[in-house]
Amino acid sequence: MKNYKMYEPDDKLISIISDNYNTLQSLGSFGINLGFGDKTVREVCESQNVDTYTFLAVINFTINGYRNYENDDRLSISTLMQYLKASHVYYLDFELPHIRRSLERALDENDNLARLILKLFDEYAYNIRKHMQYEEKMVFPYVEELEKGNVSSNYDIETFSKHHTQIDRKLSELKNIIIKYLPSDGLRNNQLTAALYEIYNCEQWLKEHADVEDEIFIPVIRRLEKKSNQSDVSVRISNMINNTPGSQETLSDREKDVIIALVQGMTNKEIADHLCISVNTVITHRRNITRKLQIHSPAGLTIYAIVNNLVDISSVKL
Repeated sequence: MKNYKMYEPDDKLISIISDNYNTLQSLGSFGINLGFGDKTVREVCESQNVDTYTFLAVINFTINGYRNYENDDRLSISTLMQYLKASHVYYLDFELPHIRRSLERALDENDNLARLILKLFDEYAYNIRKHMQYEEKMVFPYVEELEKGNVSSNYDIETFSKHHTQIDRKLSELKNIIIKYLPSDGLRNNQLTAALYEIYNCEQWLKEHADVEDEIFIPVIRRLEKKSNQSDVSVRISNMINNTPGSQETLSDREKDVIIALVQGMTNKEIADHLCISVNTVITHRRNITRKLQIHSPAGLTIYAIVNNLVDISSVKL
């Protein structure tokens, strides 16, 4: 952890910016406008509808390297989403076009190496835009639905985490070519140096953005998934317990026998031998049980069997 002061709600926001001007880049992503005078972080955040704790978590993470948010339930998902979405807008709509314009001013359009540099930058911009658009299309809508209690069966944050890699190889290549091989002098050299400085800042900003996603955003969503999955199981159990006695009649006696055998850990062949029926008939019964109960897992069938008194809990191997 870096040896810096940890910022708190009662610190003046202008003091934090004075300590580290890179904080300015985060303000816009949180939707915080300038002109806040000498107000504290808490006062500014509350006046602009930003969760104070989450704002400071990101600031202390990016500036001080504080990494202790793995099990922190105080973080606001909506504020994190606002931060990430606005960061994308800043990066795609302002930062990338701004750097390209700086390169165009600094490079001789008739020089083949200059054209190669612009081509490399365009390839980098395309890849990072594609990466961020994936997040906007897949990750953000998934999280928004998860917050509403809608658990997806075909996507989770782990899928995003495994494919969340920083796309910076082309940017590093671009910097090296400019520094090592591009001759320039006078005004053009100053313009190129300024563009190069912006590229370095851009690279650092992108790394911090990716780190916030990895170290803060993804762990928060993992916890939300865990809570949502637990809630989903609880709802299923509650629904089964509150079923009227007549609802059991949707299952035939033979289907109940199959459930009992399944809960006891029998295979399809063992169930067929036990009930003196064919394996194909067992498979048909299982398909009908799934359709009628909308329960697809052995654990779910075990819960159903217990709460509907088909088996005694003491006889079940949990």
